[in-house]
Amino acid sequence: MQETHTITEQKTEDLGNQLYPIFLKLDQLQLLLVGAGNVGLEKLESLLGNSPNANITIVAPFIKKEVRELLAHHPQCILIERGFEYPDINGKDILVLATDNKQLHKDIRNFVKDKNILLNVADTPDLCDFYLGSIVKKGNLKIAISTNGKSPTVAKRLKQVLNESLPVEMDQLLNNVNKIRDRINGDFNTKVRKLNDLTKVLVEQEESAVSKKWKRVVRNTSLAFIFMIIGYFLFSYLPMQQMYTGTVAWYNTLDSNFGWILLAGFVAQMIDGALGMGYGVASASILLSTGVSPAVISGSIHTAEIFASGASGISHYKFGNVNMKLFWRLVIPGVLGAIAGALMLVYLGERYGQFIRPVIALYTLFLGIKFIINAFRKSYVSRKFKQYSLLAGVGGFFDSFGGGGWGPIVTTTLINGGRSHRMTVGTVSLTEFFVTFASAVTFFQLIGISHWQTIFALIIGGFIAAPFAAKLTGKLPKKTASLLLGILVIFWSLRIIVKTL
Repeated sequence: MQETHTITEQKTEDLGNQLYPIFLKLDQLQLLLVGAGNVGLEKLESLLGNSPNANITIVAPFIKKEVRELLAHHPQCILIERGFEYPDINGKDILVLATDNKQLHKDIRNFVKDKNILLNVADTPDLCDFYLGSIVKKGNLKIAISTNGKSPTVAKRLKQVLNESLPVEMDQLLNNVNKIRDRINGDFNTKVRKLNDLTKVLVEQEESAVSKKWKRVVRNTSLAFIFMIIGYFLFSYLPMQQMYTGTVAWYNTLDSNFGWILLAGFVAQMIDGALGMGYGVASASILLSTGVSPAVISGSIHTAEIFASGASGISHYKFGNVNMKLFWRLVIPGVLGAIAGALMLVYLGERYGQFIRPVIALYTLFLGIKFIINAFRKSYVSRKFKQYSLLAGVGGFFDSFGGGGWGPIVTTTLINGGRSHRMTVGTVSLTEFFVTFASAVTFFQLIGISHWQTIFALIIGGFIAAPFAAKLTGKLPKKTASLLLGILVIFWSLRIIVKTL
């Protein structure tokens, strides 16, 4: 007899977890929670976190503050501040015990044994009819994890892993598949087969992505080997001393402010990555203190910015972020304004160079203050904006004349005028390429390309900052980014004004 009992236990153990998972509609059941301390709070957070409309009665002589705060958002729940009494069980479907009184737990277990009430006892699997497992939730997707009461810690760890690995887009995927399912005709087998054909594309795309990844690895490895061979022959026939001497001689020909200009390109690119605008304003405010003429500063900034604005504009157009009607309203007056600003800056710079620098510094100081004001201003929508040509003309003029300002002037005005943020940013970014190009060509025709070192330093500084700026995009809060940009621009602008005075 003993041997038979042992064999039966072994077979049961081999079957593993025999619990049957179900999902309860707690808003249609009555649940009693005994205990409102740390464990009670944990149980309550789990229950209401997954079923916000659950009908829960909480009974406990001591109520933790966090429990009261949580129940303030769930008026359907009842809180009774006293010790447990057996009549509390009447009319309840589910009972959860979360006190530190183990004898009370055993007594209640014996009392409800024949009353058709499901019982869960915290940290006491032997007294439970069911377990509260760890739950992963992504919108409509919900996954319950059970370790058969053996290790809640492992269950929590699995929950953490799944929460991190499952994308938030899972809920959108479920909704899309549900819409497709409703449109498919036929019996159940036909629907399953058609859904399999549709979702098979996702698997094929993933496999294709993996294949492309390994192709890139092979290609990059091959290129690295080729460059290594080229480098070997190059250094074999060009003595290191000669290369070092030539490099030093070339470095000595660079402008004395090359390092500051390099820093301006780096800082401007970092700001543009964090805020989505401010490249011209930030770089202009720093370059003004290097002694470079205002015309050279603006011409260099716009030449260096052509590539970035072009890539950005094409990307926005590709992803459908451009309103072509708004684009045509902005591009022609914006280009004309940019040309006019460049002509005036060169003309004034030749005759009134000592006065034009502090004027531009005052302009960038104004933009810096505007950035700080916008950081603290609550978002609002003013009446519909209609003066598109005037706005684009002014934005283009000051962008050329001050070395930057197209984004701060045009983008913020249109968004505050009720325009969609996504479409405004995309359209203004595409328009900026043509405005920048017109400005750069005008400066090139008037002052030539003698300022190539400034352009080169800005491009190199931006190139170094590009990977850091890409990681910063969207990570830094807009308020913080606006404050940092405003403080930086104000500092450099005041520095120039003080030096002038």
